[in-house]
Amino acid sequence: MTTETAVATNAAWHRFLPAFVRSRLEGRHGLQAAIGNSGWLFGDKILRMGAGLLVGIWVVRYLGPTQLGMLSYAGAFGGLFGVLATLGLDSIVVRELIKQTTRQNEILGTAFALKLVGGIVALTAATGCIVLIRPGETTTWLLVAITAAGFLFPSLNVIDYYFQSTVQSKYTVLAANGAFILMTIVKIVLLLTSASLIGFALIGLGEVILTSAFLVAAYYRIHKSVFGWHFDASLAKELMTHSWTLILASLTVMIYMRIDQIMIGQILGDREVGLFAASVRLSEIWYFIPAAIASSVFPAFMKAKERGEAFYLGRIQRMYDVMTWLGISVAVLTMLCAHWIVPLLYGEAYAESADVLSIQIWAGVIVCMSYVHSTWLIIENLQKYNMVYTATGALLNVAFNLVLIPAYGIRGAACATLIAQFSPNFVQLFIPKARPNLVLMLRSFLAPVRLVQHAFVRPAA
Repeated sequence: MTTETAVATNAAWHRFLPAFVRSRLEGRHGLQAAIGNSGWLFGDKILRMGAGLLVGIWVVRYLGPTQLGMLSYAGAFGGLFGVLATLGLDSIVVRELIKQTTRQNEILGTAFALKLVGGIVALTAATGCIVLIRPGETTTWLLVAITAAGFLFPSLNVIDYYFQSTVQSKYTVLAANGAFILMTIVKIVLLLTSASLIGFALIGLGEVILTSAFLVAAYYRIHKSVFGWHFDASLAKELMTHSWTLILASLTVMIYMRIDQIMIGQILGDREVGLFAASVRLSEIWYFIPAAIASSVFPAFMKAKERGEAFYLGRIQRMYDVMTWLGISVAVLTMLCAHWIVPLLYGEAYAESADVLSIQIWAGVIVCMSYVHSTWLIIENLQKYNMVYTATGALLNVAFNLVLIPAYGIRGAACATLIAQFSPNFVQLFIPKARPNLVLMLRSFLAPVRLVQHAFVRPAA
């Protein structure tokens, strides 16, 4: 359930925040502010998806499997240590900013200091570990160091927490998109001038630095200053007391999300990482569709819950049916077209990625279901079980990768990921409150049968 846990974490937070915002923004402008805030966030996703796809395909073709593999491996390896930089503070800091408006400078200053220290630790740990794991591979060392250097600057992204708490996400979106657009232009220049691999790694670091700089500029624009922040030791202790469980949860998510590419790199080599990473990009490109559907139906589920359990579960079942067969439809269509799509987009050098894509695309079925599952967990206040699902999936992913990668290569890695995503759902068998949800999930695969029965089988008189 790799994607499910990440989705659940994000979905839980984005729905948790408006509840606080609504309690604070009472009055006729409150709803307008929340809607406008969501609009900016949605626009950000659309811009990045469109521009990122076109330039991303160009980059993949330009680099080739081996160099793409080196870059992807460095990103995956460095990403494992990113948990040390975020410290699980994001949602906690926003919550405290909303609750304690008179202590904003203390909260921001303390969070900044904690994240800066975390970034330094993450950079040191990532570079130290890669030297031990990949001895003599100086290019890989440099790529990981560049990736990990990006952990230092997001400490200034605590400004984003302030904008979230005041429903002003447009400033964050403008900052992030400004950096994204500028770095996309630079990326195109690098492609046209036949730049080296290191140049493309620096693009990612440059985007992080620019985003932080633009956030500071936006903060000053609303007459705020980072020099007004100050550190509070007791507050730091309090924040870390609340965040340690989120750190563990984030760590399991990162292991779940990144371990396959790292293990492929260690067992098979960089070229295979590149082939696998190229397939991942295509298999995940459509995930915004189930995300948008799930987001739009959340309020309806809340109202259905008020009308009674049977009505509510019926609505959940219907959404599982829709999501499951959306995923199956995309998977079947992609399987039929994979050996045509991959060479067309990426070139013949990536032809082997087609087989991997045909396997990975089935993870989309689980992803679609996971959006409904996450919504159900939030409504039922059972989010605490996400950690159990994620830990189970992470362990299974590592175990199956150890067995299947040596035997079947990157196809084995794709199968391992698929198994590890689906299997944790059966943990619900051991959670009495969650068993009904597992039944709904499994019944969704029989939706066409139930549809036929409903259409042609008449109840007895």
